[in-house]
Amino acid sequence: MKLLLTGCNGQVGFELQRSLAPVAEVIAIGRADCDLADASALRALIQQIKPDGIINPAAYTAVDKAESDAVLATKINVDAPRIMGEEAAKIGAFVFHYSTDYVFEGVGEQFYRETDTTNPQNVYGHSKLQGEQALLSTCPRSLIMRTSWVVGAHGGNFAKTMLRLASERDSLSVVANQFGAPTSAALLADVTAQLVARIKASGGAAFPYGLYHVAASGVTSWHEYARFVIAQAVTAGKPVKVTPDMVKPISSADYPVPAKRPANSRLDTSLFQNTFDLRLPDWKQGVAHVLQQIL
Repeated sequence: MKLLLTGCNGQVGFELQRSLAPVAEVIAIGRADCDLADASALRALIQQIKPDGIINPAAYTAVDKAESDAVLATKINVDAPRIMGEEAAKIGAFVFHYSTDYVFEGVGEQFYRETDTTNPQNVYGHSKLQGEQALLSTCPRSLIMRTSWVVGAHGGNFAKTMLRLASERDSLSVVANQFGAPTSAALLADVTAQLVARIKASGGAAFPYGLYHVAASGVTSWHEYARFVIAQAVTAGKPVKVTPDMVKPISSADYPVPAKRPANSRLDTSLFQNTFDLRLPDWKQGVAHVLQQIL
């Protein structure tokens, strides 16, 4: 089996290179190899490689910047998945794609299911939703994993930012009224490899493609998440100026940003877990594993 992996230098793409290596031949590309905003270059690449599957963690993820850069966000988050779907359908390949909790309005305290009404509140969320729709409409053998609050040992993320700020500042203020589950890039990569292995073993016959929510179990706030990260650093003996009890809770209204964030990023993952008989561990387990690598 031959796979085309995009976004190889991102958090999830980096982990996918590790997890997919034992399963298939992986042709990993980054922006320098193929700009996903270049439609003709992307089509030519897929036609040249003729992969059995495309794994696409690449995305325009600068949420605030997207508010003023909708054209580029659309090219990468909408047009590229559509092209992948069209080209994959021509050669009988499958496509795995990753999406986000930002496709929802993010209100209330319910866990969002795949069938719940979408209502993105920012340009990034709109582009990711349109990307889902574009892929599903063009490639029958597509699987989309919506996830939340990705964290990995490679690349930038909230946990690394908190560690840096805790070593530089005397106090921290973190939003406490937004809730979700930090999901490790390694978990997403390992799950992906298991699904690819099943397709390889079965030839893809009767594989349940479609849209799934895939995130770590449990719920936390950004504030509690920050406290957990800093507590792990203290336990590991790392020099930090801020201890967990010095992290102050604030409201999202106290931290204005260009793009509105969902207050509720809870994702119901029961469909995925039941369909594939896979269990998704608690978020603390994944974050602790990431911190073991970077502390």
